[in-house]
Amino acid sequence: MTSAAKQPPFIPFESFEIGQIQNFGAYEVTKEEIIEFASKYDAQFFHLDEEAAKQSLFGGLCASGWHTCSMTMAMLVENMDKTGRGLGSPGLDELRWLKPVFPGDILSVQMEVMDLLPSKSRPTIGFVVNKVTVSNQKDEPVMSFVSKGIFPRSQS
Repeated sequence: MTSAAKQPPFIPFESFEIGQIQNFGAYEVTKEEIIEFASKYDAQFFHLDEEAAKQSLFGGLCASGWHTCSMTMAMLVENMDKTGRGLGSPGLDELRWLKPVFPGDILSVQMEVMDLLPSKSRPTIGFVVNKVTVSNQKDEPVMSFVSKGIFPRSQS
């Protein structure tokens, strides 16, 4: 975990451009983690029991979509630790689970800047709207969403 003293700097809002793309992450999904997460947060049979999961629509044990969101957040934070961070987020839209995530999959993230919105009420911040796509090792999208990050604006 990153200590407060070692946190990377904030990324200024003005450093983003529409169309800018970042690719990062290599999160290996394990059977043990799928079962552990599901047993705590999403205890459905296709996330817990390998044999029973073979009879599901997914054809085998797969990660909860909420687990996929959590693994994605881990990659986002790791990327922030390397590149800099924002001030938080008011949320996301259009969350879609596109394909099941299986043990052995290696997930990665692509973020594309879709819009830049200076705050109308707070001139010290702006919102960066990103299309986030999470893919497996076969370059198949498994999840997507639109996020809105808050970033500090440079004072001119």
